[in-house]
Amino acid sequence: MKTIQRRAVGALTAAMLLGLTGCAGMSERDRNTAIGAGVGAVGGAILTNGSALGTVGGAAVGGVIGNQVGRDRR
Repeated sequence: MKTIQRRAVGALTAAMLLGLTGCAGMSERDRNTAIGAGVGAVGGAILTNGSALGTVGGAAVGGVIGNQVGRDRR
């Protein structure tokens, strides 16, 4: 991985973690959705070498997975 890409992923990760500090009033499900979207975006960017479509797709999939984690099972 190129140095610029590593720095971009590092900066994105840092921004995501700093952004999550504003999640104090969120429900657990909302936090899981936000975390899943962030992780999915980083994963999508890495897997597609920074493609915007891959990043957005990863965020969408990660958000859905995060939303469904820990939901009530009947």
